[in-house]
Formats: sequence, structure tokens, C-alpha cells
Amino acid sequence: MTVDKQNLQPSDFQKLENNVPEEAIKRESVSALRDAYERVKSNKAAMFSFWILVFLIVMAVIGPIISPHDYRTNNLDMTNQPPSWEHWFGTDELGRDMFARTWMGASISLRVGIFAALIDLIIGVIYGGIMGYYGGRLDEFMNRFAEVLYAIPYLLVVILLLVVMEPSLYTVVLALSITGWINMSWIVRGQIMQLKNQEYVLASRSLGASTSRVLFRHLIPNAMGPIIVTLTLTVPSAIFAEAFLSFLGLGVQSPAASWGTMINDAIKGWTLFPWRLFFPAFFISLTMLAFNILGDGLRDAFDPKLKK
Repeated sequence: MTVDKQNLQPSDFQKLENNVPEEAIKRESVSALRDAYERVKSNKAAMFSFWILVFLIVMAVIGPIISPHDYRTNNLDMTNQPPSWEHWFGTDELGRDMFARTWMGASISLRVGIFAALIDLIIGVIYGGIMGYYGGRLDEFMNRFAEVLYAIPYLLVVILLLVVMEPSLYTVVLALSITGWINMSWIVRGQIMQLKNQEYVLASRSLGASTSRVLFRHLIPNAMGPIIVTLTLTVPSAIFAEAFLSFLGLGVQSPAASWGTMINDAIKGWTLFPWRLFFPAFFISLTMLAFNILGDGLRDAFDPKLKK
């Protein structure tokens, strides 16, 4: 059928209703934290590691309580007993219950790791935020000071402090925090330097916002992704450092239980009594692996290049 284009009239045309919106929203608008949370949930390895850490934290709290034996009580009639129904993880050279001591060691190691990481977070965020925001000579001076501290051998600083002060849980945390905040400060400094010239920051300044408000209400919250990832990866480093210091005899002292002291006590006779070495070594390895896998998952979740 042919149409005579020259004889077309307006009545020959029919208006069609367009029910499709011109700018259809392809994806629900969500915040950056909500988006990162959803992506972490979809990461099976990260979620599995998260639940392992939850289990370890819960057992660190209730493990010494549910054990029928006290972790400090010596029983010379039950020395070096293999795992049994009475002693679930066996006993050590003084007859102390390894199950109770293992979970008490988990409590000490996790407390050291978390407290040291939180101190690193507070100092590193403030120090790095000031460096990145002000820049110029102040940034250069503060950065050189951090580089001098970073150049000093970490283990030397920790050992010297522990030799001068009485070895204890708080001394270990303080020793780990002396130079542990430097990496966090450099991460924050780099993020602040990228964000401080953004339009919303310039608008906030033009409206008369104070430096502290711009820094803590606008810049640092927008840098929380790398900060959280760095914090997550700081905890296993602190746990390993505490175990290493306790292994050398510079950390938590007996009769208190630490994974490092337990490994030090078990290393001499590990061929005859392998369970004494296996349980603390296994749980410290599991804890560090879980934190690192969770940290990798958080890093991928906060990476804008991986957003779909």
C-alpha cells in the first residue's frame, strides 16, 4: 500500500503514548558504604574469614570460662598429657590445661592486635590528615619526622622499650604503637591530598567552615575506604609482633598465657609432644590468614575501579 505524501493531513497522524521514561534509573542509588557492604557480602572468602574471626573472638571470651580447668593451675600428675575428654587440647609440662591456655592466649593476642591497631588509627589519621590538608613546609617537616622514625629498626625500638619498662600487656601495646602509626598516616596523607581540592571542599571553605570541620566532616569520612582496609591489615601484623616478642620472652610473662609464650614453651619438646605446638601455632596462623583475607575483600569492595 502506497501513501501519497503530498496529500497528508494532520488528522492522518495519531499521537502515541510513551510509557517508557526518558532517563530510566538502571540501578538503585546507594551510599558508598552500603555499596561496599553489599560487595563484601558477595565475597564468599571474605565472609567466611569474617565468621572465623567472630568464632575466634567468641571463644576468646567464653573459652576459659567453659573449660573445667584453670589456665594457671599446675597439676604435676598430669604433665604432657595428649588430648583427651578431660583435657581437650592436652596439657603442658606443668600439667596446665592447653584448651584454657589456648583461648586465654587468643584473648591476649586479639586485645593486643585490636588496641594497637586502634592507637595506630587515631594517631595516623590525625597526623596524616594534618600533613595532607596543610601541605607546604609543615607537610615536609612532619613527613621527614615520620621518615626518620620509620628508618629506625622497628624491632630495636620495641625491644629497647620492653627492656626499660616492665614487660606486660600494656607495654607491648605501647611498644607496637610507637612506629606502627606511620603507614596509616601516609595512607591518610595521600587520600587527603587527592580530596582537598574537590568542589565540595571548596564550597565548604567558602561558606566559612573551620579547618577541623572540613577535615573531620568532609575529608576523612571520604577517605574511610583505604583507612578501614589499612586498619584491618594492621591487626594481624600486631598479633604476629606480639607473638614474636612473647616467644623471645619480652612480651606477656608466665603464668599468663599467650600464643607466643606457649610456642616458646613447646618448641623444646615438639617432637615428643606435638599437640603443645600445634594448637597455638594453628590458631595464630588461622587468625592472621582470616584477617588478611578479610582485608583483601574490603580492599576490593572499596576499590572504585571494580564497581559495576
